[in-house]
Amino acid sequence: MELFTYFYEDEIERFFFQKPQTFTKYTNRELLSYGLGATLYMPATRPNIHQEILSKKHEGLTSLVIDLEDAVGDNEVKKAEALLIVELLKLYAELNKGYLSFLDLPLMFIRIRNLEQFKRVTEQLGDATKLLTGAVLPKFGSENGEGLLTEVLRIHSEQHPFYAMPILETDKVIQKETRIEELMNIKHLLDQYRGNILNVRIGATDFCGLYGIRRSADTTVYDIAVLRDCISDIINVFQRFDSGYVVSGPVWEYFSAKQRMLKPQLRQTPFRERYGDEGLKWRAKLINDHMDGLIQEILMDIANGITGKTIIHPSHIKVVQALNVVTYEEYIDASNIVKAATGEIGVMKSDFANKMNEIKPHYYWAKKIILKSKLYGVLHEEFTNIDLIKKEVYV
Repeated sequence: MELFTYFYEDEIERFFFQKPQTFTKYTNRELLSYGLGATLYMPATRPNIHQEILSKKHEGLTSLVIDLEDAVGDNEVKKAEALLIVELLKLYAELNKGYLSFLDLPLMFIRIRNLEQFKRVTEQLGDATKLLTGAVLPKFGSENGEGLLTEVLRIHSEQHPFYAMPILETDKVIQKETRIEELMNIKHLLDQYRGNILNVRIGATDFCGLYGIRRSADTTVYDIAVLRDCISDIINVFQRFDSGYVVSGPVWEYFSAKQRMLKPQLRQTPFRERYGDEGLKWRAKLINDHMDGLIQEILMDIANGITGKTIIHPSHIKVVQALNVVTYEEYIDASNIVKAATGEIGVMKSDFANKMNEIKPHYYWAKKIILKSKLYGVLHEEFTNIDLIKKEVYV
């Protein structure tokens, strides 16, 4: 599996100073946690999932979640479970025939409703559970979490690793009077199973639902006050330098255009200066497709140390992946900081003569950038992340 498979090899050479590395579910967990990119959710009631995976229908897809929870109606649960099992057993049969290998598969997860369903589904899947990289654990909390993580650990083996991705989305997490205690309890629990935690996800839609809020396509999660405060505390607890986890960005819900009220969130200048009139036309298309809101939210995710994002439409894949690519300046600064962390010096001027790099304060950031650069790659100095978004991708 590799990011940016929709680029030709000569385009990869042209854009990337350091090419993205390949990865699979067997990649070291610390590095793999940065490789989810744009994680596409699809309901378990969707037909022919195994054919979509075999045919690589969605260009650039590296991780997907087959959802048995909120994307499935309460009256459809049994049908959804049966369909999921049939589709994965078909895919496993194709693998056994040699039509593909584990190395060809995207990172695949199932999102389960509860522990009982988790056990029931994996028992019926049997050896086909090996297709999965792990399970997404919704409504995760300190009270229900240990049983779920124990089941994850039971399935896990060195030959076929199996990971958990807990979603923080309960009332105890969003409500101020219980939030910090609950977050610290969850953190303590996850630390006991650290080797099986791939990342921590934020359930913005469920959080909003608890307050009767739904953000528009012109509004990022950081514009919703109650969400912004909660996300701040999640980052505070789960991204600390001494015991941090990768935190993934909340879902972006929009994929089609409608009449808008607020001002577009993409400035004209970068598009006009780099691409001229063509750039302005392309900017207009991004705005019409409501991609400007997504771009703004991803930039805010990255500014807050968040990596990757949940998506519900394949047209979002290239935007999430492109904006997470490490720039040449970031990479050189990070590399220099890591190399200089010998105790000989405390600060040095950036090679770009525009900032000071302090070794101790910037060391944790630098290590994260180096890890991220291995899977997302590093741009040549003359290119920007926007150049990657401009690539036409079949959806």
